Amino acid sequence: MLDIRGIREDRDAIEARLRTRDPSIDLGDVVSLDEERRQRIAEVEELKAERNRGSQEVGRRKQAGEEAGDLLARLTEISDRISTLDGELRAIETKIEDRIGVLPNLPHESVPVGGKEANAILKTVGEKPEPDFPIRHHLELAEEKGILDFPRAAAIAGARFPMYVGAAARLEMALIQYMFFRHVDRGYVPILPPFVANAKSFYVSSQLPKFAEDVYHIEKDDLYLNPTAESLLVNLHRDEILPVEELPKNYVAYTPCFRREAGSYGEEERGLIRVHQFNKVEMFKFAAPESSYDELEVLIADAEGVLQALDLHYRVVLLATGDMAQQSSKTIDLEVYLPGQNRYYEVSSCSNCEAFQARRGSIRYRLAPKAKPEFVHTLNGSGLATSRLMAAILENNQMADGRVRVPEVLRPMVGDETI
Repeated sequence: MLDIRGIREDRDAIEARLRTRDPSIDLGDVVSLDEERRQRIAEVEELKAERNRGSQEVGRRKQAGEEAGDLLARLTEISDRISTLDGELRAIETKIEDRIGVLPNLPHESVPVGGKEANAILKTVGEKPEPDFPIRHHLELAEEKGILDFPRAAAIAGARFPMYVGAAARLEMALIQYMFFRHVDRGYVPILPPFVANAKSFYVSSQLPKFAEDVYHIEKDDLYLNPTAESLLVNLHRDEILPVEELPKNYVAYTPCFRREAGSYGEEERGLIRVHQFNKVEMFKFAAPESSYDELEVLIADAEGVLQALDLHYRVVLLATGDMAQQSSKTIDLEVYLPGQNRYYEVSSCSNCEAFQARRGSIRYRLAPKAKPEFVHTLNGSGLATSRLMAAILENNQMADGRVRVPEVLRPMVGDETI
């Protein structure tokens, strides 16, 4: 979340930056509530000071044998008023938290202003495949081979839940293991977290309160299904103060991910392009602010390394202000090319959230043993999501005879060179 002190001190500048993300943002109500809160605090402090003086006077009068009834009555009035003000303060602070809780993060100065149309392609890597035979859509190819079974998955769970069968199941597991251990070998601490989280965890990660409709809620237990391991990993050091020498802390997790994603779907999003359940290997960093953007570059390079190892053509895209996730200050997407649709799709999103999540979760670090704690910066990056990656492998590696080449790095786990 944003710092209320910053909003108080520089409302116009912050509002202008936020409006590059959402032109409707108005901080007037937050500023008014903050002023009301400060007035209540001042009144409480003044009343408490009066109560302290009165208590001392009551003691003096009693020692002197003087009457103190009138003063005791006044002290009772003061205590009642303080109790009333404390209740009003809690209500006002809840309103402020609710207002700030739905505001997006401030965009980094390097982020282009606008919506999707303003996204900037930074580079492309590799060449588009140009086979001398018609390229088929991954769903058509997989259903013909019997390795994806959406109808049976729908009978079990409903529409847009995938089921991998045979060679696709082997390839999916190979992808997960290859990516997970690749990042472990690069120094990330491996984590297998719970696949559900409580509301506090989702508040810290920024899924709640703004995106409650997009996540699966287990009402009986008041728990939420994981939409991305970022939501879990950001809570690893909640309410902790980290020594600066431990930063950056690098983690990698494997989880299935569940996303409601209510709404209509286009024909281009059939198959594995947009599903309610998918597997993902997620990288996460807790970094000192002065080095967090260097760590973002490391994160991007580690995600790119997977696509390069799989020999897939992709491009690197800097997202504009209106296309970033709420918690992000800067996001770089890696988009893989799918020749069956002649389109690029995001398979990794690497973001620096600066102190936005850390402030929500009170995740801090200390530069020196007695120094004042400061908020860390948090970074996340898909390393990678498997569903679209599977689609990319099937479409990019298909051969004229209908077989699909298995990427060389996955062959030892898949057990064959082709599907």
